[in-house]
Amino acid sequence: MVKLPAWGGSGDGRTRLTPTQLRTFAAIARHGSSRGAAGELDVSEAAVSSHVAALRKELGDDLFHRSGSGLAFTPGGLRLAARAVEMLGLQDQTIHEIRAAGEGHRVLRVAVSSLFGEIAAPGLIELFSSRADDLQVEVSEWSPDQFPRLLNARVVDVAIGPESKSAPESIRTNQFLRYQLVAVVGARHRLAGRRLKPAAMADSTWLLGPSAVDDTSSAGRILRHFRVPEDRQRIFPNHAAALTEARAGHGIALCAAHAAASELADGRLVRVDVPGAMVDGVWSTFALRHDVGTPLANEIIRFVSTPRAIQAMLRGSGANIGRFKPRVHVTLWS
Repeated sequence: MVKLPAWGGSGDGRTRLTPTQLRTFAAIARHGSSRGAAGELDVSEAAVSSHVAALRKELGDDLFHRSGSGLAFTPGGLRLAARAVEMLGLQDQTIHEIRAAGEGHRVLRVAVSSLFGEIAAPGLIELFSSRADDLQVEVSEWSPDQFPRLLNARVVDVAIGPESKSAPESIRTNQFLRYQLVAVVGARHRLAGRRLKPAAMADSTWLLGPSAVDDTSSAGRILRHFRVPEDRQRIFPNHAAALTEARAGHGIALCAAHAAASELADGRLVRVDVPGAMVDGVWSTFALRHDVGTPLANEIIRFVSTPRAIQAMLRGSGANIGRFKPRVHVTLWS
C-alpha cells in the first residue's frame, strides 16, 4: 500500500496545492467516487478523504456533495477537476520533454483515428520525421471523441482525424484533406456488379475496422443509413484485416477510395452499387489554442497542408508504421 504524503499549509497566507492532492481530486472526478479514486491510486479511502478535506479547507469550497446517484460537484469543484487534469498533464509533459532534451531529442506525441492511422499517417509521419535527426514521433490510435480529453490533459500534442463540429473552445481545428469512404466487396461476392436496394445492405455481413464503433465517424454514418444490425457487423483490429476478408468474398468492407484505387481499377474490389454507400469526409488537425500549444504541434499543423505532405498521405509509404525511424510508437484503439 502506497502512503500519500501528509498535507500541510503554507503558513504564509498563500494557497498551496500539492500534486498529490490534484491527482487525488482528478481521480475522484474521473471515477465519480472516493472508492474508485482510492483503487486507481492504490491508497486507502481514508487517505483520499484526508486530501479532499485539505483541499476544501485551503480553497474554501465544498467541491462536491454526495447524492443518491453519486457525487454532485460544485461549480468550483468542476473547475478544480478540469484544472487538475491540465496541470498534471503539463507536469507529465514537462518531465517527458526534459528527459528527451537530455537525450538530445524533441518529442512530438500524435493521436490519430484508426482509419487515418492506417492509410495516411505512415506517409505523413515518415516524411515529417525525416526533416530532423533530433525528432522523435510517438503515434497512438484513439477514438476521435477522446481527442479533447487527450489534448487538454497534455497526453498528446496534436490529434489528427475526422472533422468535428463539437470541438470545445479550448481546441482549435484545421481541415486539410478530403476523402471518400466507399463500400466494397470482392469480385466473387454475390453483390458484385448488381444494382441493389438499401434493404440488401442490412441483410449482408459487414467487415469493419475500429472506426465503426464510433457513431460519429463516416463508417458509423453509413451503418446508420442502412440500419445495419449489430449481429451483421464483424469488427476487426484494423481496416486492412477487414479488407482482406472482403477480397475473399466474405462480406462488405469500407475503405478510402484513393487507398483502394488500384484494386478498384483492376477489379479485385468492386464498389457496392446502391445509393448511400459512399460518404465524403474531411481530415482535420486538433490542438490546443496557439497560446498554450507546443511549437512542434504548430509545426506539423502547418506541414500537413503542404503539397509534399498531401502526396505522402495519398500515396502512403508502403511500410509498416512500427518500422519508421526515428521511432514511432503505435498503440491499439483505446
